[in-house]
Amino acid sequence: MAPRTTVPLDFVRRDPASMRERAEELLADLRTRRSVREFSDAPVPLDVVERCIELAATAPSGAHQQPWTFALVTDPALKARIRAAAEEEERANYGGRMNDEWLDDLAPLGTDADKPFLETAPCLVILFRQAWGELPDGTRKQHYYTQESVGIAAGFLLAALHRAGLATLTHTPSPMGFLGEALGRPENEKAFLLVPVGYPAEGCEVPDLERKPLDEVLVRFD
Repeated sequence: MAPRTTVPLDFVRRDPASMRERAEELLADLRTRRSVREFSDAPVPLDVVERCIELAATAPSGAHQQPWTFALVTDPALKARIRAAAEEEERANYGGRMNDEWLDDLAPLGTDADKPFLETAPCLVILFRQAWGELPDGTRKQHYYTQESVGIAAGFLLAALHRAGLATLTHTPSPMGFLGEALGRPENEKAFLLVPVGYPAEGCEVPDLERKPLDEVLVRFD
């Protein structure tokens, strides 16, 4: 068993007024985050995207195994290949895999099997879940709560990219095995989320949606 080591916690205790101000400012910013399907092809600063990925990788994880890999794709030919494979799966989804209720729920969003944003967006970030790790001798290393851990990292990533001034979309073509094949990822890495990243296209519009108010998502036990 590895020895337990500790370091002093780096934590700033703020006064309640400062806490409220910071929370309100972040809430106001994240309230403007929307999923974008109409992207500009204008290049974005990739060092900013990399820093947002670095931020996402600070997320907590089961037993601190950090069971994630982030793939950053900017190559046009590879993006075209990913689009073709994604649209093949989506045609099957919209053509019969999805039931009527699912299709009805998607209708207000205006989605279909065509995914041009996979080529238009200047970069794609694919988040892979490491179902297990690998030790230097090639044996498997157990990972824990990988779905939950990678889900938290995905939330960090979306918030970071929005905060930095970039638009995103959470795209989950199902099944997503083609992503691992296209990128040559090892067997233990399972595609979890595909995120186009860029600037919104000029004149971009999004569905007129409302988020649930606090009293519908919060249950207090005082």
